[in-house]
Amino acid sequence: MFDFSIVTSWIDNLLKGWMPSWAATTVECVLIGVGLLLAYALLALFYIYFERKVCAAFQCRLGPNRVGPWGVLQSFADMFKILIKELITLNHIDKFLFALAPYLVIIASMMSFAVLPWGKGLQIIDFNIGIFFLIAVSSIGVLGILLAGWSSNNKFTLIGALRSGAQMVSYELSIGLSVLTMVAFAGTMSVTGIVEAQKEGWFIFTGHIPALIAFVIYLIAGTAETNRGPFDLPEAESELTAGYHTEYSGIHFGFFYLAEYLNLFIVSGVASLLFFGGWMPLHISGWEGFNMVMDWIPSVVWFIGKAIVISFIIIWFKWTFPRLRIDQLLALEWKYLLPINLVNLVLMVIVIIYGLHF
Repeated sequence: MFDFSIVTSWIDNLLKGWMPSWAATTVECVLIGVGLLLAYALLALFYIYFERKVCAAFQCRLGPNRVGPWGVLQSFADMFKILIKELITLNHIDKFLFALAPYLVIIASMMSFAVLPWGKGLQIIDFNIGIFFLIAVSSIGVLGILLAGWSSNNKFTLIGALRSGAQMVSYELSIGLSVLTMVAFAGTMSVTGIVEAQKEGWFIFTGHIPALIAFVIYLIAGTAETNRGPFDLPEAESELTAGYHTEYSGIHFGFFYLAEYLNLFIVSGVASLLFFGGWMPLHISGWEGFNMVMDWIPSVVWFIGKAIVISFIIIWFKWTFPRLRIDQLLALEWKYLLPINLVNLVLMVIVIIYGLHF
């Protein structure tokens, strides 16, 4: 399998041969930033089109089919439209916090992007507490949502922000415990270490029953964490117009819209990392021929393909289940998921101590 660190090392040595070390580092940071923004934009456009087509299939419709072949260019048309929309200035709002909120949401998802293992040797940040950093920076997004709802000086946005704050803070516990369960099994918080630990088998297969339970809980909690249906109470159109971003227009609204889809990819990417080996191909012990064929598939294809499949499951949730009430949503977390998660963590520790895993 091709190691992308060969390319990145070559670029690093090339730049340092032409310019001072500090200048080379600056250029590398700029290149990484441009690459992240490009990946961010392309993934957002793909996910908008992807969900529209999946939703249409579930409802026996065609979905986008006019702009470009099979409607592929519809997302690009929507992007250009939102870029030229007017930014409406509102009275009686906290203008600084109102403008800051969408950028906080975007920054949180961009920083989470940097930790994901895109391929073998293709990772921006790799250090021994990568999972801890990922959980920490992903929690910044809720601040942007709370500020958006409060600074808009609107009762609908405030209710949406309060719902979102209660929901995201609650379900972060289940996500954290599910992640902790798999970190305990891997024995490391390094993202690369977790991927390498799945060389002989993905954790979803080798982690026994606790890994399966952790995966199911992670999917449910991850869907709630991204404010997607059936947990989309912060944006309930029938009750709150558009929830916490009701007063936003133009590109500021576009930031919230993009962040929702990119958070979907991040949740799916972390699930791929923890349970399905990240960029690691499917290897079966003793099947050397099969393993060699799997190694021919590029590591980037493995990671993005796994993330898209998991995203499909989360989208499936949205277009299958009805929206929950706020009391049902919180009861699901505090009365069911959290206790099950705590017991599951203890069960995983027992599996590790007694070597009961495959």
